[in-house]
Amino acid sequence: MPRFFIELFSKAGGTVYDPFSGRGTTGIEAALMGRNVVLNDINPLSTMLSRPRFFIPSLSEIEKRLNCINFSRKARAEIDLSMFYHPDTESEIMALKNHLKEKSKGNIEDEIDAWIRMVATNRLTGHSSGFFSVYTLPPNQALSPERQKKVNQELNQTPEHRDTVAIILKKTSSLIRDLSLSDVNNLRRHGQSALFICSDARQTNQILGDSIQLTVTSPPFLDVVQYGADNWLRCWFNDIDVSEIGKQITIAKEIAGWQIFIKEVFKELFRITKVGGWVAFEVGEVRAGKIKLEEYVVPIGIENGFHCESILINEQIFTKTANIWGVKNNAKGTNSNRIVLFRK
Repeated sequence: MPRFFIELFSKAGGTVYDPFSGRGTTGIEAALMGRNVVLNDINPLSTMLSRPRFFIPSLSEIEKRLNCINFSRKARAEIDLSMFYHPDTESEIMALKNHLKEKSKGNIEDEIDAWIRMVATNRLTGHSSGFFSVYTLPPNQALSPERQKKVNQELNQTPEHRDTVAIILKKTSSLIRDLSLSDVNNLRRHGQSALFICSDARQTNQILGDSIQLTVTSPPFLDVVQYGADNWLRCWFNDIDVSEIGKQITIAKEIAGWQIFIKEVFKELFRITKVGGWVAFEVGEVRAGKIKLEEYVVPIGIENGFHCESILINEQIFTKTANIWGVKNNAKGTNSNRIVLFRK
């Protein structure tokens, strides 16, 4: 989706922005297409998951670095992770965690370490043999230990050993497989000039006024995402205080509170957007389809000075997450992309 709007509403050399950048898809697509990049997310995991993708090491460099880590020393986490990992897998994860912690502490974490951190963080839990854990939810969510125990009982499963080094190398191969040398160079060049921010989207003073040609983003939807519950394991691996970060993230439980938050975001978007610039703002329907968020976004954008040019709706036929949750598609959850297009 970001590529479609970047191609349509921006030009080479222009600046593309995402105020809720997540894993950095908008920025990656922008860099590949020769655009300048600004990414912001109040969640520090976002930069850890997005910035390394601009600076891609070779597979041999990653393998050499992994071979330097001492995986032979058996270690257990300070918390019980036995419902997710085989003891040998847990020991390997601890070796990775300690290696990265020492590098970060000494301020000597380089691009190779950052890449390993990104891939390992993304592989902590999942629903296939390509993850470190036994079968569980997709990598953007982590079940609680007690809930995972119940899943293990229901599926009659026991964590088996997963070779973390092999998984990291295999995932790396998958991520870089389709990239040409030109792509890799484009990512690095635009990554070097990119602005990575970890701020509230309502207050991004690091961004100059009238400097953004296009914003492509998707904000948090009401109370659908619970930061602490979903990210506790990834935060543990990266030594992030999940409770402190959770306090900073806006999770509105009611539409009135969500509107107030989005109004302030749009005020800031209007400040930084060039005259003639665009905002592609993706929302969805929530509360079993009873609330269609674009109906609330349109007046907010207009109130802040934007012109609403159109609303695009993409109905989804099937989603992997819906299947994993056991939710019938087009019955519950978010079943469509609803993108509101604004122009300044």
